[in-house]
Amino acid sequence: MHIGVAGNIGSGKTTLTEMLAAHYGWEPRYEAVTYNPYLEDYYHDIPRWSYNLETYFLAQRFRDVLDIAKCEGVIIQDRTILEGVNIFVANNHDMGNLSDRDYDTYMQLFELLMSTVKLPDLLIYLRCDVPHLVQNIRKRGRDYEQTMSLDYLTGLNERYERWIEAYKGKVLTVDAAGLDFKENPEDFARITDRIDALLYGLF
Repeated sequence: MHIGVAGNIGSGKTTLTEMLAAHYGWEPRYEAVTYNPYLEDYYHDIPRWSYNLETYFLAQRFRDVLDIAKCEGVIIQDRTILEGVNIFVANNHDMGNLSDRDYDTYMQLFELLMSTVKLPDLLIYLRCDVPHLVQNIRKRGRDYEQTMSLDYLTGLNERYERWIEAYKGKVLTVDAAGLDFKENPEDFARITDRIDALLYGLF
């Protein structure tokens, strides 16, 4: 079984993935920080190298999907290939870093690849408003995240909502802004109760 955890930057995906893996005995998977041979060129000329950079990442992420499909037991994944494409690549296109021609070609390739695999058995979507995202981002203190604008986070949130609304698979939406599942066992139990009901017919 493949379970994905989706959500904007700072929504708590990694924390929830870790906690659910420990709670259920599932195997966690995280997006690998792999070397990309286009990265240096990309930062020198983003529009020129965006297609190459994103295509390389797509190949790495698709390899992860194939690996997960071969695994026995339950895999819970922090951010899926679906988000990488439907949220961040699409946003890169909207920002003018990918031309219409390159974006259309990229999406044709992505759709062809995805026609060979199935969606996650369950996608857990962490919905979180921008003030809570900013609070979480500041709390974890990653230098490269501190300069993100409110407009950027708001735009990603809007894109997440549109994507989830059109998503064809099974989704469990968690209003993360109203929960402290890391520190409050009752909040975490609210999430696991809903997962038990969806996956195992409990409650």
